[in-house]
Amino acid sequence: MSMFLPRGVSLITGTAFVALIALICGLAINGLLQLQTLGSQIRTVVEQHNRRIELITQTQVAAHTRTDSLFRMALADDPFERDDFFMKFNRAGFLVGSGRNALRQMGFTPAEQKSFDAQTRLINDIQTVQERVVDLLKAGRDAEARRVLMQEAIPLQEAFNRRLADMRILYQHANLDAQRQATQTYQRSSLITLTFGIVAIALALLIAWRAVRTVGRKSKLIDEQMVELERSRAALREEATHDALTGLANRRLFYDRLQQAIRHAHRYGGKVGILYVDLDRFKAINDRHGHHVGDAVLTEVAKRLTSSIRDSDSVARLGGDEFVVLLEGVQGRDEFVTTAHKIEEVLNANSHFFGFEVEIAASIGQALFPDDGADEDALIRAADAAMYRVKSSCESERQHRLPLQ
Repeated sequence: MSMFLPRGVSLITGTAFVALIALICGLAINGLLQLQTLGSQIRTVVEQHNRRIELITQTQVAAHTRTDSLFRMALADDPFERDDFFMKFNRAGFLVGSGRNALRQMGFTPAEQKSFDAQTRLINDIQTVQERVVDLLKAGRDAEARRVLMQEAIPLQEAFNRRLADMRILYQHANLDAQRQATQTYQRSSLITLTFGIVAIALALLIAWRAVRTVGRKSKLIDEQMVELERSRAALREEATHDALTGLANRRLFYDRLQQAIRHAHRYGGKVGILYVDLDRFKAINDRHGHHVGDAVLTEVAKRLTSSIRDSDSVARLGGDEFVVLLEGVQGRDEFVTTAHKIEEVLNANSHFFGFEVEIAASIGQALFPDDGADEDALIRAADAAMYRVKSSCESERQHRLPLQ
């Protein structure tokens, strides 16, 4: 199944999502089936039981009308009036027969069939007695006809009415049962729907919770990766432009700063100076005390150089024991040489590293733009050459005669 899932969606989340869809489909199918069953039961209640009750009522009213018409015919003396009651008698008989036929066509349960058969026997007896009453009335034997009517026909009609009432009650009970079943079906459907709905909601909340947690976890991971990436970028930028040991600008960054300073000075007519600083006897320090002391010396020299210049100036390490100081906006060579003396004084201070006393000294070459070079390469070469002249003591005496300011 996992091969069909989108990337980033776990197997558990995918399974829960499929289960949620299945629950929703099951909920919809169950609702449709239950509604169909409920509709069938309601149709049974409305169409069948109510129709049967209507037919029984029609039969009972028609049977009562038939007996009442016969009774009135026995009391009437006018032949035309008797004929009118006799027509009502026959019409009521037709309604009794049609109602019973309609009931028979709708079908019966065993209990209903038993009641219907008892009604049939009573109907036959009633018809026999009523026909005898009619014959007596036609023969002019009214008194005897009334007696048969009172003693036999009316009691049979009352028995028939009771049978019809029993059958009506039976259908009414069936009607109530159908209504009760419909109510139970509705309640069961509601309960199942509610249960499925709660489960579906719970599952949806679970999926949402897992999704939010997963997204949050991945978002946190992405944030951490972005922070780490930004840290790596910053480290790479730092590594690309700064010396790893001293933290000073490296050769690349120094050349960029020098180039910008020369452009600015060329545009506005200023001067730019650089001091090329090379440590004296640094190899001997490394060989005698070890590279860890040599690294400490380089770090200390970087600190002292940085503390000796203005905030607008900058210091860079070109490599090994070579440093360079960029002085922007100098007024002339005197100011620029004064800075070199200050650096020499700071570097010559007492220094102890790992219990060893180490003497720090440096040869400093000077170059001034535009006097000693028109671009950065020329200026660096001039400063480097001046540094070698100082190191060989060609200009050391002149440099040390300059007063400190």
